Amino acid sequence: MAKPLVDDELWKLIQPLLPVPMPRRWRYPGRKRLQNRRALTGILFVLKSGILWEMLPQEMGCGSGMTCWRRLRDWQEVGVGKTVMKCFWPNCEKPTRLTGLEPWWIAPPYGRLAEGGKLGPISLTGASRSKHHLITDAQGIPLAAILMGANRHDVTQLLPLVKAIPSIRGQVGRPRRRPDQVQGDRAYDSEPHRQALRSVGIEPVLAKRLTQHGSGLGIHRWVVERTLAWLHQFRRLRTRYERRADIHEAFLSFGCSLICLTRSKSIC
Repeated sequence: MAKPLVDDELWKLIQPLLPVPMPRRWRYPGRKRLQNRRALTGILFVLKSGILWEMLPQEMGCGSGMTCWRRLRDWQEVGVGKTVMKCFWPNCEKPTRLTGLEPWWIAPPYGRLAEGGKLGPISLTGASRSKHHLITDAQGIPLAAILMGANRHDVTQLLPLVKAIPSIRGQVGRPRRRPDQVQGDRAYDSEPHRQALRSVGIEPVLAKRLTQHGSGLGIHRWVVERTLAWLHQFRRLRTRYERRADIHEAFLSFGCSLICLTRSKSIC
């Protein structure tokens, strides 16, 4: 038999983070509510396989696709996706090499067609494309991810990504929220942004435009490119089918959380 999508270990970590459902009414209780574990199984199946919600197999016992969709929508409204990502990073008992002299990385935007989807006021020109902005550490563990319209310049997400880094434990002492370095390609070339990073004690290592290649950043960029490859192994993230941005952001958070969980097991 295939390995279950939500095993006991994963459910033990996620269950305390999910909101407690409202009790059923004593009179006219209606149909019994689908269990959160089964709904989560259906959500992860759609995330990994990329199928439509309506095509969710009933044999899995996860209810209908719209039931799982509504459950994901409700969880995203209360911030479950971001909470799960912070709690899964990293799930180790011993200190890791994620702080100290290790450089931290910022990824270039990775965009595919957002089929029929717009991002509200962001897509003022009617553009229906989206970008995944991702920042990872030196080992390729995603720290923060942002969904943004493709008509926005890449450098506008540099500072929001750095500010979105959660508190990270590693060496003895207070958890860190700021990296030592931020590396990026020519899309993030901006002197005001360099000054903003230096003002908070971060060394910017950003390639300059109109310069020859060979700055050395390409030697290390395979780390973040590998993380992007891991992220887009979830077929639902390769192409944006969701018309609502919050649903796609929920998928993005769960995808990063699963990568954090997998990588934390390998470095512990």
